[in-house]
Amino acid sequence: MKVLIHDDAESAIEHTAQLIAARLRRQPDAVLGLATGGTMEAVYARLIAAHRAGEVSFAKARSFNLDEYVGLPPDHPMSYWAYMRQHLFDHVDMAPGAAALPRGDAADPETEAASYEEAIVAAGDIGLQLLGLGANGHIGFNEPTSSLASLTRIKTLTRGTREANARYFDDPAEVPRLAITMGIGTILRADEVLLLAYGAGKADAAAAMIEGPLSAACPASALQMHRKATVVLDQAAAAKLALRDYYQEVHPSGRDAVI
Repeated sequence: MKVLIHDDAESAIEHTAQLIAARLRRQPDAVLGLATGGTMEAVYARLIAAHRAGEVSFAKARSFNLDEYVGLPPDHPMSYWAYMRQHLFDHVDMAPGAAALPRGDAADPETEAASYEEAIVAAGDIGLQLLGLGANGHIGFNEPTSSLASLTRIKTLTRGTREANARYFDDPAEVPRLAITMGIGTILRADEVLLLAYGAGKADAAAAMIEGPLSAACPASALQMHRKATVVLDQAAAAKLALRDYYQEVHPSGRDAVI
């Protein structure tokens, strides 16, 4: 696992966007695994700016999003379909039909989850998977106690996750209790994983993910087994890492020779 610690959140966000853009330049037809949430808004804003500047194209790329709320149709303003259109898809040159998310309003969510998993496999699996990090260590909507070999399925969200996402809803009671999410096993099949976390609120989860035991209690700890996982943090999110000095010696100021 490569751990890149930046001085501040802005630098961590910029570096994450640069890594995604670099992958698209190396492999224009990459299959991207995309994430949502407040952490990703600034990343997508930088990718849009890079696209408008002619520095990156999505024209040949495909994407699969991590998850979607059960019960929300694609045109619901709080759906992740709506989020992705607002924050990325409507502003770049991704081809029609190249972006995929689970259908939250599917008549049979379990069948929808299985079909989504099959579509990912048919695409050759994810090339670059972008992840955020929940304060409880979840990735996607794989809450603690999720199987580390799990595939795309329905998960019940914890109260803490629903409370964290309530700010996007007019009424906190409207936050769905269920979501279709890529499984941890699905994520681990990706060729490359890129996780961004910043802020003091992510420090405990980051330490458990990087240095804690491999455990379903912290689903993100499964990334310790991935052959090419890059974790991008700011100083606040890295504050509880026991080997922080080592990571900074290897990659001063979060520098990565790949870019």
